[in-house]
Parts: sequence; structure tokens; C-alpha cells
Amino acid sequence: MTVLVIPARAEPTSRLVDACLELKAGGFQLALDDSAWHAQLRPVAERADYVAVDFSFLDSAGRANLRQQLSRLPVAKIAKKVETPEDYRQATAAGFTLFQGIYFCQPELVKSRKVPANRFFHFELLRHLNRETMDLKKVSELVQRDASLTYRLLRLVNSPLCAIRREVRSIESALLIVGEETFRRIANLAILSELNADQPPEILQMALLRARFCGLAAELCALDSEEQYLLGLLSLLPAMLGLPMEALTSSLPLRAEIREALEGTANHERTLLVWLEFHERGDWAACDAIVAANDLNLKRLIRCYGDAVDWAKSTLGVAA
Repeated sequence: MTVLVIPARAEPTSRLVDACLELKAGGFQLALDDSAWHAQLRPVAERADYVAVDFSFLDSAGRANLRQQLSRLPVAKIAKKVETPEDYRQATAAGFTLFQGIYFCQPELVKSRKVPANRFFHFELLRHLNRETMDLKKVSELVQRDASLTYRLLRLVNSPLCAIRREVRSIESALLIVGEETFRRIANLAILSELNADQPPEILQMALLRARFCGLAAELCALDSEEQYLLGLLSLLPAMLGLPMEALTSSLPLRAEIREALEGTANHERTLLVWLEFHERGDWAACDAIVAANDLNLKRLIRCYGDAVDWAKSTLGVAA
């Protein structure tokens, strides 16, 4: 499971190539981390499992050349510094399947744009869905107003995610068969998939990871797991809808403290989400500072993160 990084400054000598072969034989994976591609790196790239390329160093001609150079290499390609939607489109066109950059979390927002009317419907459904006592009849009526959402929800309920042995054909029977807790999670996933329909699936995976992590780790901060799950789930709404969080929070079915946490207020409810945001950026010192300030159990925190990664990947796979 260990990936060793070959830095950009390493010269592609025969000694380095031999070392790569020896490490590969020992079971390691290799990642070639290069700020800009050049042909001399091919002997090393041919032994690598991953190639990471910094897009900020390449113009359109450089990206076209990169696509040609990497097209025949059996490696997973990582695009670094993906900062704009256009970067993402070009990276995808060039054959990249893994991405690093702020685009997914902080896209350019569309000024003066209003929340689409159908999104208010989804927020209203979230409000009813996540009440302490859920009104099954009301939730069923709301879901059935949206044919796409109904279809997506029934597909999820009938998928391996729920492992039901007979086909489910109605929203009410789905809830009765899978149970209220599982139904809430499946319905949340269906709604989030609808909200993210026009965006890269990476945003949805990150939202699911955040939701699961915050829900699992809530106990470490004496926080409510369901509230924390929703906090993580909704934290990437601006990336999904292209709107600032302040334009969305008034419509969300959450306590004032959770809405403030979504808007960036440094309150107790935001503790786990902040830790995860720093973790996503690789700011380990900031992560450690939060652990120390809140007297958190780091081993349990990391375990929650690992479980959340596995769960988000498997859940997104089923959703796809």
C-alpha cells in the first residue's frame, strides 16, 4: 500500500532506474512527481504507477504535448494545481483521472445568480428528512414530486448498498424495509447526487467523505453525529451550485450554530470540519494544533478518516 515519490529534481540515471526496479520487485508503488514533463523522464515514468504533473507550468501547447507523451504509458495520471473549471476540462481531455487543486472546493462563484427553484425543493426535503421524528407520508410526497430524484433513490435502495433481496417499487416500502436510519442516509445521498449533477463526481466524493468523517468523529468532540454528518455533507454546496454559502444557509434545515459553521464561523460545531479541511491541504501543523487545543484522540481521529475514505469510495461506486 506504500507509494514512494520520486522528486522532480532526481536525474533519470541508470542507477535510479535500477533502484525503481528493485523497489517495485519489493512490492512498493512509485509516483513520479514532476513540475513539468520532459522526455528524459520516460525511463523512470515507464517504471512508475503514478505520474503527477503541475498544470500551472504548462500552456495549451505544453498540455497537448504532454497528452501525446503520456498516452502510451500504463500509469495513473495526476493533474496538480487544477485551479479552474477549464483546467479540469483540459486535464480530463489529456487523460488525467486524479486531480489536486482548489477548484473542487473553491470554484469561481457566479455573481448575482439566484438559487434555482428546484434547489429550494431539495432543501425543503432535507429539512423533513433530517427531523428527529420523520413524517414518512410527507417525505414520500416530496420525493415523488421529482421524477429524477425518485428514480435515483429507488436505484440506490435496490443496489448492493442496501442488499435487499426483493425489488422495492415505492418510497414508503423502501423506508419500511431498510429502516429509518438507512433510508435517511440513502435519501441524503440521492439528494446530494441531484445537487451535484452538473459538477465533477470528485466533489460528491469529498462531500461524502466529509459527512462520514464528521459523523464518525462527532463523539470525540461531544457533538451530535447526525448534525455533523449534515455539516460535512453540505459543506461543499458552493462548489456544487456555484453560489456563496451565505446565499444558501438561510434555506438549510439546520440549527443556527451549524449554519454559522458552514459560513466559516470558528465555533465548536466546526472543529472536526476545520481539522479535515487542513488535512485535505496537507497542513499537518494546523491539524496537530486543533488536536491539542481540543484534547482529541489522534489515533481515533485518523481511524475515523480511514473508515470515511473507504465508505465514501464504496458509496460513490454504488451511486455511479
